[in-house]
Amino acid sequence: MNRENGIHLRNLCIFTILVAVISYVKTKGDDQTTADGYFLAGRGLPGVVIAGSLLLTNLSAEQLVGTNGQTWAIGMSPMAFEVMAATALIVLALFAAPRYLKSGITTIPQLLGERYDRPTKLWFSIAYIILYLFVQIPVILYSGLLVFENIFNLSGILGITKFQSIVILCILITIIGSIYAIFGGLKAVAVSDTINGVGLLIGGLMIPFLALNVLGHASGSESSVAIMDGVRYLIHNHADMLNSIAPAQSEAPAVPWPTVFLGLVFLGFQSWCTHQSFIQRVLAAENLKEAQKGALYCAFLKILGFMFLALPGVIAYAIFNIEGTQVSMMDDAYPALITRVVPQPVMGFFAAVMFGAILSSFNSVLNSVNTMFTMDIYKEFINKNASESKLVSVGKNIGIVFAIFSVIVGPMVYFFPAGLKTFLDSFVMLVGLPVLSGVFGGFFFNCLPKYSARFIMVFHIICYGGFMLLSPSYSLFGGNEGSIHYLYAVSILWPLEMLIMYLMHRRNKSKGAEVWVQQDVGAVDLTPWKYSKLVSVIVIVCVLLVYLAFSPLGIGA
Repeated sequence: MNRENGIHLRNLCIFTILVAVISYVKTKGDDQTTADGYFLAGRGLPGVVIAGSLLLTNLSAEQLVGTNGQTWAIGMSPMAFEVMAATALIVLALFAAPRYLKSGITTIPQLLGERYDRPTKLWFSIAYIILYLFVQIPVILYSGLLVFENIFNLSGILGITKFQSIVILCILITIIGSIYAIFGGLKAVAVSDTINGVGLLIGGLMIPFLALNVLGHASGSESSVAIMDGVRYLIHNHADMLNSIAPAQSEAPAVPWPTVFLGLVFLGFQSWCTHQSFIQRVLAAENLKEAQKGALYCAFLKILGFMFLALPGVIAYAIFNIEGTQVSMMDDAYPALITRVVPQPVMGFFAAVMFGAILSSFNSVLNSVNTMFTMDIYKEFINKNASESKLVSVGKNIGIVFAIFSVIVGPMVYFFPAGLKTFLDSFVMLVGLPVLSGVFGGFFFNCLPKYSARFIMVFHIICYGGFMLLSPSYSLFGGNEGSIHYLYAVSILWPLEMLIMYLMHRRNKSKGAEVWVQQDVGAVDLTPWKYSKLVSVIVIVCVLLVYLAFSPLGIGA
């Protein structure tokens, strides 16, 4: 190991330890002997912490590489995944959060159980846990760690194989993440997420400015700081890549413009309004006011996200085009850009930021799967009379089991064919969209039969599963031209599922069925933030301005 690599690893360790120390200090003395204290941070999270934890739960290293790789290949349309998330966070703040906090729930399956029946709760709990353990955690670990290895070449530093490097990193992430998720509870996870979030914003936002400076010099600028020269070169020579409005017939990874307002919005509702690892932060808010603040603060962060998750890919395209750098695959573009533009003294800090992003996503999902098993399966179906301390103990013990499972399964994705990994990523929507239908349908329609959410789950799995298997772009058999974009499938399926639930509601109501009324359990103060609607309008204006800027009416062509 040379001196330079040693400095990078030292800086990584210093930042990681600093995050751990601050998290310990902030959570020292908190009561974690009760289920609320352990799984919901005592229902005491402020808006800033909720926003930071939401952001870091959502973001991981593979997103930095994957989305920037997509924009390097086809231009700015994939920025929609970041910018349009802000609209879903408005729905979370104004519609979903008040209803969740009113019920005083700990998990989304618990809400489904209260709205429908115990079998529905069991069905969705098992589906969620299987999804997290066999799909999300392995993909988060493997994809993030592969990115880390590709950028920082840990195998080269240690003189080992790439697979051995991934195994070592997987063990480190699992051990460190488990300390937060299992022994620190949600409060430790949320605090560490917030600190890592600050690091990600600083580290991520410095990349486009460093890259624009390099582009300016590569295009012939003699200025010591050539950022504006880089901006001018990009606009004058690659305006087509700066256009975020993709044709309606575009295939993935492009985002066809009609789906931006349909399938992508529905996808955002699923992710930000019903995904347990996101929602758990909102459920832990000290009151509705702080929950709404957290969601709307995060909306601004997501709008800003295009700066480090999409724009660097286009800048990389321009730099490599001038310098003749060969990049064979999308996922190689961002690592090549980092190697080219990040000064060596800063590389250790950037490594720490990437490590923290992987860590935050992992410990957030691990904490959520522990919560669902303990509260939705153990407490409901195994030991109804379990004490508060017993639930916390079960949560910690099952967390250790799930962590060991993660260490075993995570590196195994290395041996999967690329098509299978794509299939696993797409598999998330098999469970995600029926949950969205069950939750929102339950709120919209108050005379639904008890079996309706389970019926929608079966209906969706048949329809969406058939789409994944038959559409070549998303199946195990490889892609070809002319395939239907998966967001069109989502655009059709969710409204159809809501229509089916509406018809069930009408039929049940005509029979004189009992009307469901949500009860306020008094868990927290439900006084809304007085600026929530004004801030929501500002968020929408910001979304429109960003799209206007990256369109033919702005700097795109």
